[in-house]
Amino acid sequence: MPEESWRHRTVESNGIRLHLVEQGEGFPVLLCHGFPELWYSWRRQIPALAAAGLWAIAPDLRGYGGSDKPEAVEEYDIQHLVGDLVGLLDTLDIEKAVFVGHDWASIVVWSVAVMHPERVERVVSLNVPYRGRCVGFPPTNVLKQMGNSMAYVLFFQEPGVAEARFSSDLPAALRRMYDGVAADPAFLSSDEFQVYLEAFSGGGMSGPLNYYRNIDRNWETTQDLADRTIECPCLVIVTDKDPVLRPEFAEGIERWLPHLRKELIRDCGHWTQQEKPDEVNRLLLDFLADLAG
Repeated sequence: MPEESWRHRTVESNGIRLHLVEQGEGFPVLLCHGFPELWYSWRRQIPALAAAGLWAIAPDLRGYGGSDKPEAVEEYDIQHLVGDLVGLLDTLDIEKAVFVGHDWASIVVWSVAVMHPERVERVVSLNVPYRGRCVGFPPTNVLKQMGNSMAYVLFFQEPGVAEARFSSDLPAALRRMYDGVAADPAFLSSDEFQVYLEAFSGGGMSGPLNYYRNIDRNWETTQDLADRTIECPCLVIVTDKDPVLRPEFAEGIERWLPHLRKELIRDCGHWTQQEKPDEVNRLLLDFLADLAG
């Protein structure tokens, strides 16, 4: 299916406006992007899902792209992020959907599955396993003891500091981020990179960075959700060359995911659905085959 059949629209959800791209009809599959990305991260999955008889829906999350960008840091906590996706289902008159997340969005979709299990048919998570805490990150005082692998998260904490670093040379900063955790930087063409550059040049980086600034708040406000199991079928896809989210992080997650399928994609870094779109599409379509039209 060509890009011309993609439908762009902006809808109300949870008190803000979310831009989304959709294609196809059938059972809804919500595709949620990570940091610093856009709906565009799923450009190779949207037509594949639609061709299989599924309704692919890829929003720009709060703070990104064509969606609203509230100013207050606390408006990017996990309750707001979960509320956006549940509100999106309500607006689109969807009772239950498949939630697919990558990177930060995996944290959000795991949280939806814990907080609103009645709205979740299945979960697919790329690179981020669920280990009994839906909010993903431990608090910053723990991160400080974890060494350089999480130093970037601590650097993002102070409002304005990371923004200044990005704005001093946004093209170079984005390129370093994309190339630095990819198995092969050639995964992103110049034209594709330009889509991201234009979006963050226009929308800024504060909204995306504010996700990280709610780590402590998220931890504190979800204490009652710790160690919950997720009963719906789950597919966790890990990669062998993601330098931050190592595949061994997914060891033992069967404790919290009794209906788990776990897959490894080789020669792939962090940007899984963009680096290895054919492999991701194959796994997605196989996992969702009984829901396809």
